[in-house]
Amino acid sequence: MANCKAEETSVCCCLDVGAIIDNTDCTASYQNVFANRAEAEETLKVLTEKARSVESDPCQISSRFQDVAEGVELTIDFVFSCQAETVIFQLGLR
Repeated sequence: MANCKAEETSVCCCLDVGAIIDNTDCTASYQNVFANRAEAEETLKVLTEKARSVESDPCQISSRFQDVAEGVELTIDFVFSCQAETVIFQLGLR
């Protein structure tokens, strides 16, 4: 099978998980504009609880509120201890 890449086997084109999840991207970011600060703070609370539910070591969470013409912009960065937790967190938001 000529289309196989990375750590794939020629039998089924399966990837080694280490080729995808290599702990190089442990940050999940979120950004949205809300009508008011109360809505933004509630979203921060909910997302923080979700992050805490998947962390093995404490997730570093940094958030910023900025007043914009449309309301309040919330930006959050979640830095997990491993990329698998980041993926689990992101999938849980879908």
